[in-house]
Amino acid sequence: MKVLEKVERRLGEKLFLKGERCLSQKCAQVRKPYPPGVHGKKRFRGGSEYSELLKEKQKLRFLYGLDNKNLKKYFIKARTAKGDLESNLIGFLEHRLDNAVYRLGFAVSRSIARQLVSHGHIAVNDKAVNIPSYLVRTGDKIGINPSSKDSIFFNDLEARFKKYEPPLWMALDKEKISGEIKRKVSKEDVVIVPDISSIIEFYSRQ
Repeated sequence: MKVLEKVERRLGEKLFLKGERCLSQKCAQVRKPYPPGVHGKKRFRGGSEYSELLKEKQKLRFLYGLDNKNLKKYFIKARTAKGDLESNLIGFLEHRLDNAVYRLGFAVSRSIARQLVSHGHIAVNDKAVNIPSYLVRTGDKIGINPSSKDSIFFNDLEARFKKYEPPLWMALDKEKISGEIKRKVSKEDVVIVPDISSIIEFYSRQ
């Protein structure tokens, strides 16, 4: 928890890495809106153009819980795919299974969603999938494995669903606790804190 708080403070942005805690006054970015460290309050937030591009890349990396190597792979994949580079990059990241589980409201954060997938609690088209990076496609149905429905991870789903609506590119059946990918996500569907164009520029300089 403290590591995630320091990440958000260092990047100067709420990335909701800790789920609903980020909406409360307990959020570190609210309590201490300055970089961590002894000289955090005095630290100069400005920097070179490159450092600003790097910061945006780091925001995206931590937002989706990726390491530098995997994020760069997504950029290369997005660049070689047909269509708009920015839309492609967002699409690959949003269509990861762990992100889809988070977007459907099955988990309060992407890190917890990644755990749910890794531990075999999630099924795609009625088949267990334990690979967080698995890319879901239009028409795929996402649900909870029957053997996992009594897990403590899902005890508060009913209450959480009462105040939750999924993105427009997804459908959620709150009674059956099942979701479906209605269509491919577009960049207009997603409000992402990092500046995607800056991230593309960062990788284009590599």
